[in-house]
Amino acid sequence: MSKQECSHPDPDLFIAPPYCKKNGNPDDDSPKDFQLPDEVSISKVEVSNPGKILQLLESLTDASTRKLEAKLNRYLKTECEAKFSFMINLHSIAEEAAVHVIQERILADKLTAQLTDEAFSAILDYQTNSLTASATLDPKIQLLIREVVPEGTGDVVIVPVLARDRKETEAAYPVILVCIVNPTKDSGYISKIVSETFRYCLTIILNTRECEDQRRLKAECQKLLLVARKLFSHLGDLSDLLKEIMSEARRLTNAERCSLFLLDPDHMHLVAKVFDGVSPEERSTEVRIAADQGIAGHVAATGEILNIKDAYKHPLFYKGMDEATGFKTRNILCFPIRDEDSIVGVAQLCNKEGGHFDYFDEQVANAFSIYCGISIMHSLVYKKIQDAQARSRLSNELMMYHMQVSRQDVLDVTMCPSEHKMPGFSNFSFTPRKILAKESPCFVLKMMKDLGFIDSFNIKADTLARFILYVRKGYRDVPYHNWSHAFSVAHFAYLALKNFQLVEKGYFTQLEALAYFVSCLCHDIDHRGTTNSFQQQSNSVLASLYSSEGSVMERHHLSQTICTLNTEGCNFLDSLSKDDYVKCLDLIKDMILATDLASHYKIHSRQLAMAQEGYDKIKPENRFYLASLLMTCADLSDQTKDWTETKKVAQLIYAEFFAQGDLEKKMGKEPANMMDREKASIPDHQLEFLTQCCICIFRILAAVFPNAKVLVDAIKQNILCWESSKRIFNKLCVEGVTSYEVLVSEELESEVQNTLDNLND
Repeated sequence: MSKQECSHPDPDLFIAPPYCKKNGNPDDDSPKDFQLPDEVSISKVEVSNPGKILQLLESLTDASTRKLEAKLNRYLKTECEAKFSFMINLHSIAEEAAVHVIQERILADKLTAQLTDEAFSAILDYQTNSLTASATLDPKIQLLIREVVPEGTGDVVIVPVLARDRKETEAAYPVILVCIVNPTKDSGYISKIVSETFRYCLTIILNTRECEDQRRLKAECQKLLLVARKLFSHLGDLSDLLKEIMSEARRLTNAERCSLFLLDPDHMHLVAKVFDGVSPEERSTEVRIAADQGIAGHVAATGEILNIKDAYKHPLFYKGMDEATGFKTRNILCFPIRDEDSIVGVAQLCNKEGGHFDYFDEQVANAFSIYCGISIMHSLVYKKIQDAQARSRLSNELMMYHMQVSRQDVLDVTMCPSEHKMPGFSNFSFTPRKILAKESPCFVLKMMKDLGFIDSFNIKADTLARFILYVRKGYRDVPYHNWSHAFSVAHFAYLALKNFQLVEKGYFTQLEALAYFVSCLCHDIDHRGTTNSFQQQSNSVLASLYSSEGSVMERHHLSQTICTLNTEGCNFLDSLSKDDYVKCLDLIKDMILATDLASHYKIHSRQLAMAQEGYDKIKPENRFYLASLLMTCADLSDQTKDWTETKKVAQLIYAEFFAQGDLEKKMGKEPANMMDREKASIPDHQLEFLTQCCICIFRILAAVFPNAKVLVDAIKQNILCWESSKRIFNKLCVEGVTSYEVLVSEELESEVQNTLDNLND
């Protein structure tokens, strides 16, 4: 058999069957008695060549809609005698129009336009097929057509192809717009040829499209299984897990940016744990939004996915973030993250690469959110287990380090016969470090009696005494952050409450005053003599517990305060009502955390504004700022004492600093200059601390309470003393004496005393 004999016959040689011929055709020589069964109804073809259609159908065996489109484009171009043809695929669910193939060229990146339901409805009403009629189409479709066929390069005949809903036989919806460019055939002929072609080919196209969708969903499911495996490998670190979630979300949906907000149910806020791929540890500020505001808040409140095609036109979008960062948000896909019971967070994806988020992205997001919720829930549970283990180790360590308080110790405080009177005890100039350590618990009890706490709250004296003794034992024997420091800070709280008449003048309630005093007493329990940064650098147990929340040591002090309060026989607050008890613990929490200077600097400008504008007792934020200010002042109150006392305190502080510096050197790290005994310039560090921190803080206090000016004056005098000390430091350090040795030398004491004498003269 020859090659010619094996080839397909010329379609023109096909004899059209009688049911394909037009009525009244004089050339029709088919048998007149031919009839189809009544149940069979076959539409006639008027302009198409049946042989060519059959040959076309025979070739449509590809599993790719793009390849099928290329073959259909070639066929329609030939039959319409056109320059070229292309198809606009309409996806009603995804609300998208897309061009994948131009003539026989398959595009690497599809051309798309987002449509509305009205645009799809308008196509159903489309009646004519001339280029001018395209003006009745949606403007976005017109732009899409002009992107393929620029204006002035040719006429375009547009023919819509409709499909019937399989469930509702009467319902029709547009699936394709066939575009024929520069045809020689008239529009009526083109309309018929397209209609007749797709009468037989449309089912193949739609089925292939559906198969592609299924293959895509299957591939996405396989990706999600791989994602799940990766997510569960990060359960031990919530921050790493959230970063991985965001990375996978971007990859799955081809988004430029994404953020993940977890719901804070206590304060009804969404907190950005990973914002644009950056975790809180890498940001200077925390991103928080109300749980019922903005796009993320709306999704958290409704639990529904939100796909925004044009961010700037959406009423919930806040463009201020774009203006601040320089990032331009085009579109957003925001979806909720749920655990077994409720919404735990919200993920927000921005800027789909190459277009808009579509229906499939929504499906992937919904499936992905399930894995997110499960992994986050398990990570939080895992973190709680780790925290419980760490706390258990800390508690055991604390119990081994300290001895129990005996009944006799409690009796020695409650039944102490001494009146414990000290001249000037209620003055800001008094030096509380003069009090003997063994008598200090009695003085604490005396101060609390004098402030009226015991009578106001019906506090049992033996319970309070036991609590005070346990707190004293909770402080370690480090050079500075020890019980003596705690007693000094509590004494300042006593002075502030007395001299500023905080309760009498309505600045504090009696409950707030109690919380303030207790917070000062407990604010450094179990201090290790090292800073927050050291805890994090050394990967300590404390850092593993609290580094994700910040204020590592302060959170530990708070935890140990609550632990001490819950120790048997120590809960002196048990006489409070339930509401007052909860409120008191909340106040203690806020006040102890306020002793972190990093927290102070965040609200310093607002405290300054509060003082400048005049303190308003009615504003809740003012009460918070004042409480935080008073805690910071109490913590720094050693700097308001006379030079002799301030110098002794400096010796203790630098002994602690240099001990940390020595540890850091052993760890192979370079300590900060103030922590390095070989590099520290003590007077310079002290002057920087006093002029840039302490005096600023106490000036705010003096603006609110004028009688606090004596504290500012004391700091000013200490600044002059440190200035005068620089000559001796410079002289002796050149001779090889260390900065710390100069600090404890008699020459320094003599030099500064001369300065003070000259000032007094």
